[in-house]
Amino acid sequence: EQENSTTTVKNFFLVGFTESAMLQYILFITFLIIYSMTWLGNVTIITTLITDQQLHKLMCFLLGNLAFIDLSESPVTLPKMLWDLLSEVKTITFGGCITQMFFFHFTGDAVAILLIVMALDRYVALHKPFQYLNVMNHNVLLRLVAGAWVEGFVHSIVQVALVIRLPFCGPNFLDNFYCDVPQVIKLACRDSYVVELLMVSNSGLLTTLIFIALIVSYAVILVKIRTRITEGKHKAFSTCGAQVAVVSIHFVPSIFIYAHPFQKLVVDKAISSLYTVITPMLKPIIYTLRITETKNAVNRLLNIFFRM
Repeated sequence: EQENSTTTVKNFFLVGFTESAMLQYILFITFLIIYSMTWLGNVTIITTLITDQQLHKLMCFLLGNLAFIDLSESPVTLPKMLWDLLSEVKTITFGGCITQMFFFHFTGDAVAILLIVMALDRYVALHKPFQYLNVMNHNVLLRLVAGAWVEGFVHSIVQVALVIRLPFCGPNFLDNFYCDVPQVIKLACRDSYVVELLMVSNSGLLTTLIFIALIVSYAVILVKIRTRITEGKHKAFSTCGAQVAVVSIHFVPSIFIYAHPFQKLVVDKAISSLYTVITPMLKPIIYTLRITETKNAVNRLLNIFFRM
């Protein structure tokens, strides 16, 4: 039952994708398959990197961490969404909503920082090949990965702190299939324009600047590969191409969602589903198909599995 306008909101009702029962069943099956593929792909990547001695390299260490974060990110929204697709009433408690937002931004920002670290790793590998092992040694990478998690935590705390300071006493129908900042702050009982601007600066502007910096960095790297690298050029192109693809599918939807004052758009749910559902599934596929060592290692692991 909808909350009274004079009381504090204790639950949010999620509007979801559609009211059609048939479409909800179709979406449930589709998203369940995608969720299973996400887990299978990322677990395969992690298992391959751990068990294959030929892949115990610094770049593969970063790739393994990216797969682990993707595994951590998917359960934040997908299980609840799958449950709601089979439920008549789709609700989430206020505390559950805040928790979901926290972990959603925590893991999402950690991925963004890790992608920066991976670009830095490729830059050093190509521009300072003889100093690479000294500059990007295992201890340095451990600190950088830990820094990605810490930065994600700080970013998420800021997002949640801005939201929980708002009063929620009236409307509690959330026009989305999960809790996120743009939809939640629109339900606040007072004008949220200043908070929206802070959110856009904290998420949208920062995300846009990081994306531009990464694309420029990879452009420089690709020019370096094209003009100065003779041996292993195809391998270097494949690795950087995979990283550019992953950077694009992670940042472009995020920029669309957060880089403008929050308003309802027709394509919002489609972009959100791309960002939360499709992207974590595509990353291991891209890395497996585009990076030769990973593809060969996965093939070796699958051959061992099917011989058992």
